[in-house]
Amino acid sequence: MPMVIKKDGRREAFDLQKIYNGVKIACKKRPISMDKIEELVKGLENRVKELGEKEVHSNFVGNEVMKSLYKLDHVAYVRFASVYREFKDVNEFMEELKHLMKKEKK
Repeated sequence: MPMVIKKDGRREAFDLQKIYNGVKIACKKRPISMDKIEELVKGLENRVKELGEKEVHSNFVGNEVMKSLYKLDHVAYVRFASVYREFKDVNEFMEELKHLMKKEKK
């Protein structure tokens, strides 16, 4: 597996357990089976492997997780996004919710 380039430039080993834990927290108390969570993480692992790169940016990993969560459960998606995107205040959080609601109406 490739190294992950973090936002601050540090590099660390790609850690599926870390991703699994983050997704599991986002999905807590949602009607999502552990099988679905494992499927999501396995799918991400496969997409990263398919890149065939020695390094991958954490933005790619986070965005792929968010895309998968969006399809799986919107509440879990918002939970994950709120931590991953590091919303600075309630307004940023509300903008994300408005964006999500617009997508749902289409």
